Amino acid sequence: MSLNLFILNSCISKSNKESINADNKTQNIIISRVNYQNQLYGFWLGQCIANWTGLVTEMDKIGNLGEIKTGDFYTRDDWGKPDQPSIWGEGLPSDLSSTIDFVFKSRDEIWGADDDTDIEFMYQHLLYINKVNILTPKQIQNGWLKHIKSEEENYLWVSNQKAYDLMKAGILPPETGNPKLNEHYDMIDAQLTTEIFGLFAPTRPDIALKIAELPIQTTARQEAEDISKFYVSMYSLVYATDSNSSMKEKMLWMSNKSREILPNDSYPAKMYDYTRHLYESGIPWEQTRDSLYYRYQVNQKDGYNLTSRKLYCNGCFAAGINFAASLVSLFYGEGDLKETIKIGTLAGWDSDNPTATWGGLIGFIIGKDGIENTFGRTFSNRFNIHRTRQNFPENGIITFEEMSKKGLMITDRVVLEEIGGKIDEENNTWIIPLEQ
Repeated sequence: MSLNLFILNSCISKSNKESINADNKTQNIIISRVNYQNQLYGFWLGQCIANWTGLVTEMDKIGNLGEIKTGDFYTRDDWGKPDQPSIWGEGLPSDLSSTIDFVFKSRDEIWGADDDTDIEFMYQHLLYINKVNILTPKQIQNGWLKHIKSEEENYLWVSNQKAYDLMKAGILPPETGNPKLNEHYDMIDAQLTTEIFGLFAPTRPDIALKIAELPIQTTARQEAEDISKFYVSMYSLVYATDSNSSMKEKMLWMSNKSREILPNDSYPAKMYDYTRHLYESGIPWEQTRDSLYYRYQVNQKDGYNLTSRKLYCNGCFAAGINFAASLVSLFYGEGDLKETIKIGTLAGWDSDNPTATWGGLIGFIIGKDGIENTFGRTFSNRFNIHRTRQNFPENGIITFEEMSKKGLMITDRVVLEEIGGKIDEENNTWIIPLEQ
C-alpha cells in the first residue's frame, strides 16, 4: 500500500491522524469510538427514514412486461404528488402517505422494524449475545427460528422465506442458500440483511466480507452474493476515503473500490459499468433508469435473463434489476441524503431497499447530528423490532442509543481479534492497521 494513500474521512476529527511506524511498513488509522457510536446511531436513523420513505412507492412501478403492467415510471416531477397504487395495492395508494414524500417519526413516536432493518438487527443481537465475531450455522438457525414468526404475517419473502422453511426442516446455512434447495437464491434478500457487517470492520472490507460470508450465503449465491458483497464493502470503506474529498467523491471512490469485487464477466459488473457510464455522460437520472429497464428487462443484455423465466412481477424482487436501480440513486444522489432518498424512492421496483441501503450508509457517514441538520428537525430515537420479529428483550422496544452501543462493542471485538488493532483507552480511540 502506497504511503501517500489518503485514508481519512471527513467525519474523523483533525486530531485523528494517520500514523506510520518506524520501519514504514505498517499504516494505522485512528478512529474516535465516541464519533463512531454517533455514526452507528446515524446508520439506524438514516436507514429508517429512507426505508419508510421508499415503502410509499414500493412496487408502484415495475415496467410493462408480463401480466402486470404499471405504466410509465416515476420522474422527479412526481415527488410531492399523489402516490399511485402498488402491484398489490388493490387500487389504493400507500397508507403511509397519500403523496410521495418523506416519512418521519417524531420524538413521541416509534420507528417500526421492516425487512430492511429487522434481520440486520437480529444479526447484531446474535453477535452480541453470543460474544462472537463470526456466527456459526447453528447460531444463525437458532436465531432465525427464535426471532421470526412461523406464520403469516412474518415479513419474509422469496429467498428469506425459503431459507426459513429449510431451517425449520433442519437444514443449516449455507445450504439454505444453495440453488439446488432454494430456487430464490438470486433475489434481493441478502442485500437487505448484511450491509451492517461492513460497519463492524472499519477500513477493512476483507475482514467485513469474512464475517459476512455465512449470513450472505444463508440466502444468496452467484450474482446476488456478489451484489451483497459490494454493499458490505461500501459500508466498510467509509473510513478509507480522502478527508479532503466531497461526499460525491467519497461515494464514487467507495463504489469504484467495491466494483473490484464483482467478476468482470458478470452482469452486476456490467450493470455497474453501464450505469456509471450513463451517469458520467450527463443525461438525467430518469433517462438512465429507463435505459437500464430496456437493456436488462426488455432486451436481457449482459446475461441478465430474468424476463425469460416468466417470474411473478417479472422478477421485481430480483437482486439484479434492484442493484441497477440502486446505482442510479447512488451516482445521481452524489452523497446528498435527501436527493439520494428521493431518487431511490422514484426509481422503481423494490424502492424501499436501495433507499434503505444508501440512507443507512450516508446516515452513518454524517451521523445523527448530520441527519438532523439535513432535515432541520429531530426524530424519534425508539425502534420497535416486534413489529416484524419476536422474542427480544423489553417487549421489542429499544433506543438507537442502545443499538449503537451494542454495535460499538461488536466492533471493539472485531478490531481487536480479527483486524489486530488496539484500543487506546486514554483517548477512547481505535488504532487500526490498514491492509498491506
